Amino acid sequence: MPTLTATDTAPEREVCWDRYKKEVMAVLVLALVGVAAFGGYQLYKNRQENAAAVALSSAKTGVDFQKVISQYPSTSAGASAYLLLADAQRNEKKFTEANGTLQTFIDKFPKHELVSTARLATAGNLEALGKKDEALAAYQRVVTDDPKGFMAPMALYSEIHLLKEKKQIEEARRVCETLMTQYRDSRLAPDAAYQLRLLKPADASTPAPSISVAPPAAAPSAAQSVAPAAPPAPAPKNSPPPKKP
Repeated sequence: MPTLTATDTAPEREVCWDRYKKEVMAVLVLALVGVAAFGGYQLYKNRQENAAAVALSSAKTGVDFQKVISQYPSTSAGASAYLLLADAQRNEKKFTEANGTLQTFIDKFPKHELVSTARLATAGNLEALGKKDEALAAYQRVVTDDPKGFMAPMALYSEIHLLKEKKQIEEARRVCETLMTQYRDSRLAPDAAYQLRLLKPADASTPAPSISVAPPAAAPSAAQSVAPAAPPAPAPKNSPPPKKP
C-alpha cells in the first residue's frame, strides 16, 4: 500500500486552511476581543474602586454615604457606605430606617465578611425599638448563621439579659455555659461566668441562715420559790458566859 509523503499532504493542508481559515480567524478574533474586554473591565473596575474609596474617605454625613452608594453601588466602598449610613441613622434614632439600610446591604452582599456585623446591628436596633422577641431571634440567628464568627460571642452575651427579662433563667444559664465553653478565648467568657453565678437555678432553694441561740435558764420550781429560810445554827452549850465590863 502506498504511503503519503510530506509533499503529498501539503496540498491537503492548504485545502483545509482555505476551507476553514475564516472560521479559525473568527474564533481567534473573538478570543482577542474577549481578552481585551476583560482587561478593559478590570481597568474600569479598578478605577471605580479607587474613585469610590476616595469618595468614601471624604464622606462624613448620611447624605455623603448615600451619594457614594448611588455613584458606586457595586464597589467595596459602596458596601461599606451602607454600614456607615446605617450607623449614622442609628445615631439619629432612626432605627427603622437603619434596619432597612442594613437589610439592603445583606441582600446585595450576602457573602460579605461583615454580614454578621449587619445582623448584630439589626438586632440592637430592634431592641432599641422595644421589639425584644424579634431582637432575641436576631441575636440567635447571628450565632446560627456564623457560629465561628467574631460576632457570635457578642450575640450570645446580648441574649442573656433578654432571657433574664423573660424569666427564662435556665435558657440564660445555658447561654452562659455555651459562651464559657465554646468561646472560652473570648473576652466575654469571664463576664458570662459572672452572670452564671448570679443566675440561680429555678429549683434551687435558699437555706435559712442558721443562728445559734443559747438555751434559756431553767426557771425555779414552785417548791423552791416558797421554801422557808433555814433557821440559824444553835450556839454551842459549853461556851462561857460573856464577861461584864
